[in-house]
Amino acid sequence: MEIIVAAYNESERAMGWYYYLQDTMTIPFKAKCIQSVSTSPLKIDEIIEIIGMNDEENCEYDMFVQVKWKDKETLGVPLKQLKGINVDDKTK
Repeated sequence: MEIIVAAYNESERAMGWYYYLQDTMTIPFKAKCIQSVSTSPLKIDEIIEIIGMNDEENCEYDMFVQVKWKDKETLGVPLKQLKGINVDDKTK
């Protein structure tokens, strides 16, 4: 509740979570895809590296992170489809 205590609408709640995650997660870290999402090309059990949060404007309704994908590309994918691998408690 402390993350969204001063949020008055859905957009403010989303931004509260965005900044909390940005400040709390220890980035970069490896993650495994645990769920298929229609807007993401990641496949279940695929291992990727999270390199940061996506832009604020892309996180108003769902949290997106930037990942290294296929060794060169960066891609924004929903955080909900990922599970951290060997991450600290705050990142977990």
